[in-house]
Amino acid sequence: MSGSSTPKSLPSSGQKSLHDIKHPLSCSPGAEDDAAGCGLEVSDTPSPELVHTEPSSIGDKDLSLPNGTPADTSSPASSSSLLNRLQLDDDMDGETRDLFVTVDDPKKHVCTMETYITYRVMTKTTRSEFDLPEYSIRRRYQDFDWLRNKLEETQPTHFIPPLPEKFVVKGVVDRFSEEFVETRRRALDKFLKRIADHPVLSFNEHFNVFLTSKDLNSHKKQGVTLLSKMGESVRYVTSGYKLRNRPLEFSGMTEYLDTFSLKLGTIDRIAQRIIKEEVEYLVELREYGPVHSTWSALEGELREPLEGVSACIGNCSTALEELTEDMTEDFLPVLREYILYSESMRNVLKRRDQVQAEYEAKLEAAALKREEKTGVPTEVEKCQDKVECFNADLKADMERWQNNKKQDFRQLLTGMADKNIQYYEKCLTAWESIIPLLQDKPEPK
Repeated sequence: MSGSSTPKSLPSSGQKSLHDIKHPLSCSPGAEDDAAGCGLEVSDTPSPELVHTEPSSIGDKDLSLPNGTPADTSSPASSSSLLNRLQLDDDMDGETRDLFVTVDDPKKHVCTMETYITYRVMTKTTRSEFDLPEYSIRRRYQDFDWLRNKLEETQPTHFIPPLPEKFVVKGVVDRFSEEFVETRRRALDKFLKRIADHPVLSFNEHFNVFLTSKDLNSHKKQGVTLLSKMGESVRYVTSGYKLRNRPLEFSGMTEYLDTFSLKLGTIDRIAQRIIKEEVEYLVELREYGPVHSTWSALEGELREPLEGVSACIGNCSTALEELTEDMTEDFLPVLREYILYSESMRNVLKRRDQVQAEYEAKLEAAALKREEKTGVPTEVEKCQDKVECFNADLKADMERWQNNKKQDFRQLLTGMADKNIQYYEKCLTAWESIIPLLQDKPEPK
């Protein structure tokens, strides 16, 4: 456990104020049966800000899936020249936040049985659910994995942010190298920030435990939750069932995510090939430049121009190395995160279909008993409520995800353009610097 130093003001990447987001689940905090019907965990301390009346028509605000939602969002300004010139909007309308989380200070631990990395997780908050305003604890990757699994179990109707992939190819990537650890740290930091900025996930009791508990192992030993067992039973009952009336908007979501993931996967593979070729080209440049320098020792009038060419190639090599590092550290991780995100979102859509299949199956069974002239069975009503809750949560999270995506990719692509401009400007300056050395000098009179 690291020392408890006063943390700095921590950044966050949220999208909407808690007061501005109407939570679609209208379950009463005290009605455990109703909450179970919605497929939600019954929390001891629900936030009143999260319980709002469900809109009269959850289909009033349709998503424009291929183009994203029309919300006016943009990325924060960065220190790079292009981003400053564009003057992109500040972070999401100056919303007020009450939970800030950051991941930093990775440390390597060497034990008899294993070697692993831990990260410091620092929290600052004004929420009443927390006993203290600040926390500083250390977590390893498997702790983050536990948190994500718990969120999937207890919040099955929501998109859970992805974690960076756990397994790496041995002999290809050194998982204890400084570069790998830093890339993973940034991904874990993004993971927690996305949860902290979510109006529902951030109030999950397991997230609170993850941020505050010094003994996480005692919580890990708890068994499978009731909701998880219920989900398994639903999958068993509805396996092989074909939906009769799946809403078009959810079919559109699935088609969009399939195409989105395919396109990003193609860009990712091509980008990795480009980086590999740039690294190979960099090796050649580093051999190419010094040859001109050694050649210059044999020449008289050409000595100065040859030395200039050698220095120019050296400057271009440095610029290319910086560009390659930026692509590896900034561009590729965002692609990978959104590829994993789309996989997670498709799984939520499948769970939604399973809940609808359960509802349709029970509705058909009830229709066969109409001759008894009884009212709609309670089980059917509960299943209908679960479907409506799933639909509302999916729409809200899809809109939020589209806003996040718009912001992230605007910032990513603008930064990539800026880095390329800087690279070519450095190369242009380097080559222009040797032109005077190649020009004929006037002979003295």
